[in-house]
This record gives sequence, C-alpha cells and structure tokens, in this order.
Amino acid sequence: MRYLVTHSTTYRSPEPVTIGYHQAHLSPRDTPGQRVVSHQLDISPTPADRADHVDLYGNRFTYFCVSEPHRVFDVTATSEIEILKRRPLANPVSGWERAVDHALADPLVCDFVTPSPLIAANAAISSYAAPSFPAGRPLLECVNDLNHRIYTDFNYRPGWTTVSTPLAEVIESRRGVCQDFAHLAIACVRSMGLAGRYVSGYIENLPPEGQPKMVGADASHAWASVRDAEGMWIDLDPTNDLVEPVSHITVAWGRDYSDVVPLKGVVTSTGGRTVMSVAVEVRRRTPADERKPRAGAHDEVVAPTSAA
Repeated sequence: MRYLVTHSTTYRSPEPVTIGYHQAHLSPRDTPGQRVVSHQLDISPTPADRADHVDLYGNRFTYFCVSEPHRVFDVTATSEIEILKRRPLANPVSGWERAVDHALADPLVCDFVTPSPLIAANAAISSYAAPSFPAGRPLLECVNDLNHRIYTDFNYRPGWTTVSTPLAEVIESRRGVCQDFAHLAIACVRSMGLAGRYVSGYIENLPPEGQPKMVGADASHAWASVRDAEGMWIDLDPTNDLVEPVSHITVAWGRDYSDVVPLKGVVTSTGGRTVMSVAVEVRRRTPADERKPRAGAHDEVVAPTSAA
C-alpha cells in the first residue's frame, strides 16, 4: 500500500520577521516496515541557507535560514510512502525480564532507558506500570495490557495539555492527546527497566468509504516503541489501542518529543503574536495518481538508509 502525505505549516505575523533560523524533522525514514518513494520540502520565502543532515538517531532533518523580511512563512512537506506487507514481528513468548537484561547490557540504547527532557522518573508512573508486568510474563502480553489500560483509563482531549505539560498532570487528570499518551507509555516501560522511544509520524486521515477514521489523524501523530530481547522495536499506539500497527507512517524517533519536533526555530521580529496553522493530509495512492504529471525538477528522491 502506498500513501501520499502532505504536511503544511503556516506562520502569520502582524509585524515583519527580519530573519529566522529553523529546523524541520519532516522527512520520513526508511524502516523495516516502510520505504520512502519520494520526499519534497518546499519553503517560502526561499531560504538564504539550507542544508540536510542526519541526527544522532538516524533521522533526516533540514536546517534553513530565511533572511528575507516576511509576515507569512510556509513550510510544506510532500511525501510518498510505501508500507511493506512483510515486516519482522516481535517474539510472542519472550519474557519481559530478558528484554530488561539486554537493554541494560547494550550501550546503544542507554538513551532510551534513562529519563529524558520530557519524561522524568515518577513514583506514580511506576505504580501505574507495575500491574502490566508480572514476573515471567511475555513482553508482548505486557505491552498489549499496558497499551489497552492507557487507552481505557485516559480520555483524548485536544487542547487540554501543551508540549510542556508534565506527565504528573496527565496522570492526575487522566486526559491528554497522542503525544501525552506516547510519553506515558514510554515512561511506564522505562520505569520497568525497558528501552522505550518516542515515534512521530502520520496515520491515514482520508480512509476509504466505510472505514473508520483513527483518533489523532488530523495532524502529525505520535506513538511509543519498546525494545525486546532480540533487538526488535514493538510499536504501541495507546491513543488507538494498537500494538504493532501495520499502516502507521514513521517520520522520526528519539527520546521524547523534544528530539523530533516537526518544525522549530528562532526568529527576529519587532513583536506581535504569531498565529500558526497546520494541515495534514494522508491518503492512499490510487491509479488516478499514476496519470498525474510529476512535480517539478526540485523533487527530492530519498535514497534508502539503514534502519535501526
């Protein structure tokens, strides 16, 4: 299955912005479950300086500087992604304690075991996680149980939290959005000694007629991933009660949201409140798309990269 993804972000400022330095994590990555067919990043006004890089966790990101004075700033990422039918799955009988031993012995995953800027150790989180991890239980059963409990116990409430809302408040209020629930799941597995990472990406928001629309599909989505004893990463989407979902589109992963912010930067302006709007469209590629003319000469075809 192939998907066409368009992610547009627009900033409107009442006073001219004289210069801005920005970083975008909007380039999907190749993984065992997906292949990037093409990717294009359009920026207006045209940057005076622009460069593509790969970060510590293997994510592609773009740095750019806009030095032309402007009141409207727009960034649009357009990607075509192929979801692969065959992908490795986790061992259903491997115990969670084995995964803890392997995480502690592997220096390459230490960043995903210890607290991170937005995911701190918390006694309430440890207490919430513990019932899902009785001794000897297979890891896949543990994370299925944890995922379902978060889905059942917490209410999806857009606008209730912000990127800076502490997990302690999420636990107390039992409300949040996909980012909060991903952070909670990661905090829970780390409290048990497991490696957990934050994944940003997309889910389909224009499904075929008669198929349900998933929660959190109208913007970029977030979920968690936990590492088993064989080095496989198991994706958990507590917002939609899904474990190892087959159609989620991965953009980037890191310790938490702060590592993979879709678009961030610093600007110089005379003041005033900037208004941001975001629009995301994810739809399945159809035969009609094959007949459409290709985009211009600035298309960027992404070469396959190694996947963790």
